[in-house]
Amino acid sequence: MAGSDELTRRRLLFSAALVAGSVALGACSAGEGGGTTQGAAKPSGTPTRKGSATKAVAPPRQLSEAPMLADQVKAGKLPALKERLPAKPYVIPHYWAEPGKYGGNLRLVCSATNDDSIKEYMYGHSPLRWLNDGLDIGPGLAESWESNEDASEWTLHFRAGLRWSDGTKWTTADVMFWWEDMVLNEEFSEGIPDEARSGTGTVAKVTAPDESTIVLTYDAPSPTVPDMIANWVKRGIAGSWMEPKHYMQEFHPKYNKSVGADWTTTFDQKRNAILNPDVPAMTGWRLTSYKEGSATNWERNPYYWVVDREGRQLPYVDTLSFQAVTNVETRKLQIQTGQFDFVHGPFAGLDLSDISGLKSSQTKNQMQVLLWDSGSGTGSVFFFSLDYDEPAMRALIRKPEFRQALSLAFDRSEARKAIYFDTGQPTTGAYGPKTREFNRADGPTMYKQWRESWVDFDPDRAKAMLDKLGVVDKDGDGMREKPDGSKLVVRLDYPADEDAAGEHMKKNQLLKKCWDAIGIDTRLSPVPPTAFEDQWAQGKLMTTTAWECSTMSVAADMIWLMPMEPSRWAPLQGQFYAVRGTPDESREKDVDPYKRTPPRAEPEPGGPVERLWKLSDQVRVEVDQVKRDKLVWEMIKIHIKEGPFFMGAVANYPRIELVKQGLRNVPTREQTALGGLVNDWHHPTPAAYDPESWFWDDPAAHA
Repeated sequence: MAGSDELTRRRLLFSAALVAGSVALGACSAGEGGGTTQGAAKPSGTPTRKGSATKAVAPPRQLSEAPMLADQVKAGKLPALKERLPAKPYVIPHYWAEPGKYGGNLRLVCSATNDDSIKEYMYGHSPLRWLNDGLDIGPGLAESWESNEDASEWTLHFRAGLRWSDGTKWTTADVMFWWEDMVLNEEFSEGIPDEARSGTGTVAKVTAPDESTIVLTYDAPSPTVPDMIANWVKRGIAGSWMEPKHYMQEFHPKYNKSVGADWTTTFDQKRNAILNPDVPAMTGWRLTSYKEGSATNWERNPYYWVVDREGRQLPYVDTLSFQAVTNVETRKLQIQTGQFDFVHGPFAGLDLSDISGLKSSQTKNQMQVLLWDSGSGTGSVFFFSLDYDEPAMRALIRKPEFRQALSLAFDRSEARKAIYFDTGQPTTGAYGPKTREFNRADGPTMYKQWRESWVDFDPDRAKAMLDKLGVVDKDGDGMREKPDGSKLVVRLDYPADEDAAGEHMKKNQLLKKCWDAIGIDTRLSPVPPTAFEDQWAQGKLMTTTAWECSTMSVAADMIWLMPMEPSRWAPLQGQFYAVRGTPDESREKDVDPYKRTPPRAEPEPGGPVERLWKLSDQVRVEVDQVKRDKLVWEMIKIHIKEGPFFMGAVANYPRIELVKQGLRNVPTREQTALGGLVNDWHHPTPAAYDPESWFWDDPAAHA
């Protein structure tokens, strides 16, 4: 893999990261960042360096454990600590982290007891982890990894001596159970994860030569495999990567012939570590009780494979309690009255409009209001469907000048003031500033060009561009018609259950105001939530207006850059991409694209989508990082010249995090590598910042 800065090392050993930012909204930067930390209270010690170590910290010689576990060892209920930890435990590498105290409970909030957001607090099932706000990749369950010269084979070396929370030995048989008996099982629904496909889309061969080694073999170079393995939390909302075979085989027909025909439903329920207290886990805490619709309680995992720099087994906090609060307003009231110890704003439904109330209640609830960078590339996003099923409107939407004119007519400065409280950066719509490629050579320049390409508020220029397209007022009613003289209406489609006071609806109202002002008849169009996805995939909806783009790596996740599936800006072409290389690619050639099953359409020959696809095919197999980035730049240039294909409002605005006074090792924004990264679920927050290392300065007061 000569020439690749990321991949020429034979053994990549890194470690993990935490994030935060601490400011009052009034101190937020009005320019490049989501916020500053001037004058803010710090919830932990002052660091000497930012971020986290990028080389594995050597395991300490002396190990120690929580008193509650030491008591169980004394009573003969647990093996000694050395027998419970791997030979080389993972050492938390954060420069700001201070030695903690054991004990106490951490009170958290969720919207439902089966809410997948609960999984986002724990990174314990992941072979590799994101570090330094997504700049680096570090070890997790795998202590090292390597590839061959052309990145067509990747080998993961897992820590020797890992154990599940019930004490059973963890081995690569647990990975192979997931791969062979779940992923490759046609009866089971878990799909093939991105990291298990080659650069050409072919499924990898996965093998386990021994109890601690997994080998992924591809038919083509696959240089971004580590990025994709680090994405998400495993056994979360993406690929599981492992299941406790010794426990789960009882519910699988291959190992138990007596399971019923509906075995997959039972299997799914039994393997879910946020619902089933009996299923073993590798996370810092394990579920001990589940009360449907009310609460879930968690206790420290005595076999957790992570320690601090002094050899203390984590977590510091003994227990977690998640309280389910379905109603958003009730949840906010309970937050203001201090009923929780840490609140991750996005999961709690908090936005910047809540700052005033949260600040005014600080004395009562003892909660510090922190602002971490969102990392968003768009804020609330807007995009047309290039595959809208009405021919005249579709033809207009596909003209770059039409989309460019509407972008120029959008007053993002007003959006920034009214919705984002003068934070973040006005943006045309792009990947976020934390994206890995934008933090390498030429990256900041390319990001700036993309972000600023059609960001100016220039309604006069917008009107002139529309005039040139023939989109003019032909009947004198003050509203413009299509070039063929037919009525022009832009529908802002959104799920009908969207929060009327939320950022998406505020942005939609502003779009309507701005576009009405240049003669575009713009109408808000609520769609039944259960019908939205299907109608979009069929080309029946004109726009999507209630989403956002936050992505960590262009090369590893091009889903916003080009149509790959039916949910983004060209749904039928995205569906066609999804069947490339399968029999469906050539099936129904003589059928109207909108009547195919599923609806799918080939891109225009020589058009932007076809060119993006061809460039992406090169990106996926290019081992040299510099060359790969240059190919990505070529894709972005298509967006700059022929886009915007998706439009944003404000990038990298801050998100709210609340921390109870006395909860330590939650770092300030300036302690992180890039100011934090909240919005992108590929980079799981708070999990990427290891809540297992947080502790109470007075644990007894939080029992």
